[in-house]
Amino acid sequence: MILKSKFSFFFVLFIIFTNTIKSQHSIARQWNEELLEAIRKDFARPTVHARNLFHSSAIMYDAWAIFDDTAQTIFLGNTFGNYTTDYTPIAVPANKDEATKEIISYALFRLLNHRFKNSPNASETLNSLETFFTSLGYDKDFVSVDYNSGSYAALGNYMAEKMIDFGMQDGANETNSYRNKYYRTVNNPLVLKLYEDNSNIDPNRWQPLAFDVFIDQSGNPFPFNTPEFLSPEWGEVIPFSLNKNDLEILNNNFDSYIYNNPGAPVYIQESNEDGIDDPYKWNFSLVIAWSAHLDPNDNETMNISPNSIGNVPISDFPSTFTEYKEFYNFENGGDTGKGYLINPRTGRKYQNNIVKRADYARVLAEFWADGPDSETPPGHWFTILNYVSDHPQSKKTFGNSNTELPTLEWDVKSYLVLAGAMHDSAINTWGIKGYYDFIRPISAIRYMASKGQSSNKNLPSYNPHGLPLIENLIEVIKTGDPLAGNNDENVGKVKVKSWKGPDFITNPDTDLAGVDWILGTHWWPYQRPSFVTPPFAGYLSGHSTFSRAASEVLTLITNDSYFPGGVGTFDVKQNEFLVFEEGPTEDFTLQWATYRDASDQTSLSRIWGGIHPPIDDIKGRIIGDKIGKEAFSRAEKYFSGTLNIDSNSIENNISIYPNPFVETITINTLNKDNYIVDIYNLIGKKVHSEFINSAKKTISLLNLQSGIYFIKVNSLDGKNQFVKKVIKSKK
Repeated sequence: MILKSKFSFFFVLFIIFTNTIKSQHSIARQWNEELLEAIRKDFARPTVHARNLFHSSAIMYDAWAIFDDTAQTIFLGNTFGNYTTDYTPIAVPANKDEATKEIISYALFRLLNHRFKNSPNASETLNSLETFFTSLGYDKDFVSVDYNSGSYAALGNYMAEKMIDFGMQDGANETNSYRNKYYRTVNNPLVLKLYEDNSNIDPNRWQPLAFDVFIDQSGNPFPFNTPEFLSPEWGEVIPFSLNKNDLEILNNNFDSYIYNNPGAPVYIQESNEDGIDDPYKWNFSLVIAWSAHLDPNDNETMNISPNSIGNVPISDFPSTFTEYKEFYNFENGGDTGKGYLINPRTGRKYQNNIVKRADYARVLAEFWADGPDSETPPGHWFTILNYVSDHPQSKKTFGNSNTELPTLEWDVKSYLVLAGAMHDSAINTWGIKGYYDFIRPISAIRYMASKGQSSNKNLPSYNPHGLPLIENLIEVIKTGDPLAGNNDENVGKVKVKSWKGPDFITNPDTDLAGVDWILGTHWWPYQRPSFVTPPFAGYLSGHSTFSRAASEVLTLITNDSYFPGGVGTFDVKQNEFLVFEEGPTEDFTLQWATYRDASDQTSLSRIWGGIHPPIDDIKGRIIGDKIGKEAFSRAEKYFSGTLNIDSNSIENNISIYPNPFVETITINTLNKDNYIVDIYNLIGKKVHSEFINSAKKTISLLNLQSGIYFIKVNSLDGKNQFVKKVIKSKK
C-alpha cells in the first residue's frame, strides 16, 4: 500500500475496507467519520477534540440507550457534572434503528455545526456536514426542539441544544474560544531562527517558541507566530470517569485541578563535574543520543518484529533513576521489551523483520505524530478502533460476553468508552502540564548548550548547568574542528551529534539533513521548522497517556490484548512516507502484536522525534492505564443500568488529599455542601470528627500516630456516604 505522510496511517488502513463494507457501517460510524474529518481540518487541539469526541459519542450512546430495556443514559434525563438535562420519555418507535438514526443525525449535525463554525476550514467542514446530513433525507431547516409531539428530529435538536448549553459551563471556557484565564508563562519566547543565547531562562519551566509562521500539526497557519500554552487549565473540565477522590487542587499562580498527581518531574541540579548523574541532564542527553540515530547513511539495523520488541508489562516500568537508565537503551534506542516467540492466533513464530534503525526511528517519529491532516492523538485512536471493527477476523462481542452485538450497539458502546478515556486523559494530562509547566527538549538542550559543559572544570565552558560530556555525542569544540569557525569563535563551545535540522533541507521531497556534529545551541527535534514542538509543556506526555488509555480500552472491549490475527501491520513505501525529509530508504512493514505494544511504540517515537524525554513518558503510561480501565468500568455500569447516581454523587463531589499525609489533610467539597467527617483508626475507633461547611477545609491531625486510617464522609441527611483509606506518614 502506498502512503503519503499527509494522511493518517490508520485512516488509510480502514479505507482499504470501505468499498466492501461501507453499506454495513452504522449511523454512529458514519457520523464519527464526519467528526474525524472535521477535526483534521481544524486546529490541532487535542484537548478540545477529545472533548468533542466525548460529547458526540455520549449523544450517540444516549440516542440508542433511550430505546434499550437495560441501558442507562448519561446526559438525557440525568444530572451530569451538576448539569441536569430534563427528558420526558418519547414513544418507543416501531423501528428503533430508524428513530435512533434520525435522533443521532439531527443531534450531531447541530452540535458539530456549532463546534466547528470557527474552524480555519469552517466553510469546507460545514458544507461537508450539510451534504452528508441532507443525503440521509433530513431537513436542515427543521430546528424545532419540541419533541413532545413525538418528533425524533426535534429530540435530536433538543439533545444538541442541551449539550451545547452543558459545554458552555463545563470548565472548558468555550464561551471565550477556550482561551486561558490565568496561566502566564515565566520564560520569554525562543526565537528559533536567531539561534540566540538561551541561558537566561528558567530551565525547569516551559518556554514558548517564536516562528515566522507557525503551522500546526493539522497543517493550518496559526493566527499568532508565538502560540500560547494550549489548555493549561483543562483540569477544571468535567470528566467522564475520573474519580474526584484522585483530585488535588494545587496553586502555581492559579488553582490547578490535578487528578492522579504523579509528583514533580526532574529538575536541573547544580552538578559538580557529574553532569550525566543528574537525572535532568541524563533525560535530555538521551534525546540527543536518539537523535543521532536518524541518519540513513548509518547502516545500523534493528529487528522490529514482535519476536524482538514489545511485551513490556507495567510491572517493568521504571520508577527510580537507576531503573530509568536500565529501561531505556541510551546508546542504541528502544526499551527492555523482549517480544514474543509465538503468534497465539496462528500458533506460528513471528518472523524476523530487519530494517535500518534510521529508517525505523524516522518513520516512527512521523508515524505516531499524526502529521499534517491529523485528527490529533484522541481521534487517531478512533481510526484504530474503526480499523479493528472492520477487520474480517474481528467479532463484535463486547467485553467478556460471547454474544455478538448489532453493529450500531457495538459502535455506540465502543465509541463511548474510548471517547470517555480520551476526554479524561486530556483533562488529567493537561491539568498536570499546566501545573508543573515543564520544559521541552528544544529549550532544555539549547539552554544547557548555552551554559557550556558540566563534566570537567579543567575544560572550557564549564558550568554546573551545562551539558554532560559524552564521547562521540557531546564534546567541546577545539581549534581545527570544522565547527570552530573562521576566527575560532566557536572554540570552547559545546557540540552535539544529532539530526542536523531543517536548515539543511530546502526541498523535503528530495533533501536529506542527516546526522553530524552541530552546535548544541542549534539543536532541533525531528519535526517541521514551522512546528518544531507542540505549544504546551512536555510533562506529562499526552501521546503516552492517550495511547495507553486507548490500548487498555481496546483490550477490554475486544477481550483480547492482541490485534486481530495476532498482529497489526502497516506498510511503509520507500521515499513516499516521510514529510520532514526524503525517505525512508527502503520498503518495510511496521508490526505490533498487542494494542499495548503499539501504545508503547508511540511513547518511544516521541523521544526519537525530540518532543519528550523519558521523564515525560512513563508516568503518562501509568495514568493512561488507570484511565482506560476506569472508563471501561464506568461505561459498563451505564450499559447494565447499574450506575446509582445518588449513591455516587457524594464521592464525585469530594476530594481528599494528600494521601499519604504527614500533619494535615485537606477535604475539598466541589459542590460546597455541608458534610460530617469522621476518622477511624484501623481497629474501628473514632479518633476525630469534623463538621465541614466550606468548600475547602484543611484538618490538622498532628496528634495522630502514623498508620492507616479511614475517613468517612456523610451527608447531613445520612443518605449518602463514602469511606476512603488514608495513610499518615512519619515526619
